[in-house]
Amino acid sequence: MATEANEKVDLIKKEIRESVQLKNRVAEELSEKIIEVAQALARCIKDGGKILLCGNGGSAADAQHLAGELVVRLSSDYTRSALPAITLSSNDYVLTACANDFGFEQVFSRQIEALGKPEDVLLCISTSGNSPNLIKAAEKAKEKKMKTLGLLGKDGGKLNSLSDLSIIVPSDNTPRIQETHICVCHILCELIEKELFG
Repeated sequence: MATEANEKVDLIKKEIRESVQLKNRVAEELSEKIIEVAQALARCIKDGGKILLCGNGGSAADAQHLAGELVVRLSSDYTRSALPAITLSSNDYVLTACANDFGFEQVFSRQIEALGKPEDVLLCISTSGNSPNLIKAAEKAKEKKMKTLGLLGKDGGKLNSLSDLSIIVPSDNTPRIQETHICVCHILCELIEKELFG
């Protein structure tokens, strides 16, 4: 029993150390890129646009989390107005109707066709950068003359080439990428709040 408990403790320490090491690497290598993306998002809001966000699975949850922080607030240090952010994975009716009628690859691009304006920004969150529905979303955003941003992992995948700016977390481990993505989301929101209200 003691050996089994020790193995579990070792696993926990290993997972946490990996997560910390990756975040440290991102801090060293990607801070300027994170600032660029935050500035692009803040500029969108200053120019009267809105932020559209999309992702699949855990990345959909990250998109919803970031949108919630933008609409409500991240820090109680600011008494501020709500910021315009919409996740494209939140409306069950639209998702299921579109998937049924046009296929799951169109569930985000169809909404961008309906909601997207040139002054808006699309932020795609993906650990692989190769999800077909996100690729279609980025292509539709390009058609609508929107700025496209990527919060990605691995080598950035196809989404990297469709993004005006990308933050690519340098890892092939999906859980580590997702943990880092949500950390980056919080930092982006904090930088946006400082830019607009600080």
